[in-house]
Amino acid sequence: MNRRSDIGWFELIVGIILIIFGVVIMRQPVGVLTWIVILCGVLAILSGIGDIVLYVKMEHFTGFGPIVSLVTGILSVMAGFMLAAHPEAGNWALAMILPIWIIAHCISRLSHLQYMKMHYGMTYYMISLILNILGLLVGILLIFRPMITIFSMGVLVGGFMIIEGVELILVGLDGRQYYR
Repeated sequence: MNRRSDIGWFELIVGIILIIFGVVIMRQPVGVLTWIVILCGVLAILSGIGDIVLYVKMEHFTGFGPIVSLVTGILSVMAGFMLAAHPEAGNWALAMILPIWIIAHCISRLSHLQYMKMHYGMTYYMISLILNILGLLVGILLIFRPMITIFSMGVLVGGFMIIEGVELILVGLDGRQYYR
């Protein structure tokens, strides 16, 4: 028996937390590199858990899940724990890893967008499509211009957290989440 939940509480709470972290980081982007690394670790863990949960849900509902979500979810959780446990090691590595992670995360979101369209509708589909294409472009720019990453890390990470938070809040408030 399926029961309908009006609000996806996990997505809503994580989205609010990400927006708060993003605003804090954007208000003081200079000198918060260690905190950015720790927050990126937390974001990576939460994002990875979300990707793994998505894989499990899609596999449960459709009989197969997007394997890209499972793989990127596991990698995100592993990277998140590394960054949260050793932020000093992640300061310089973040400038190189952040663009690759943004690209991988956006590809993961784009790869299961068709499944999300079935559950959340066209509005979410279009918003997510636009945000993830923009994320891909930013990630590619950061690969070719790594100094941009180093000098604008706070603004980039804060902005990315806010965008990710808004997307999760939209999913959480949509109310088309089904649980057994």
